Amino acid sequence: MTFKAGDKVLIASCEDDPRATGKTGRILDEVPPGPLTDGRWTVHRISPLIGPVLCHTHELRAA
Repeated sequence: MTFKAGDKVLIASCEDDPRATGKTGRILDEVPPGPLTDGRWTVHRISPLIGPVLCHTHELRAA
């Protein structure tokens, strides 16, 4: 699945920060992820205690 900036997603799992699992957030990236992020999407607005996280496509679901 391809996401775009602003899409609301459910974090099914998150290797970067397991505390984000089960929470929703928004995609920050304007373009598909590349080698700089190792193919992971930047997800933010998860919670006041969790900063932006990097998640692989298979770790995210449309919310």
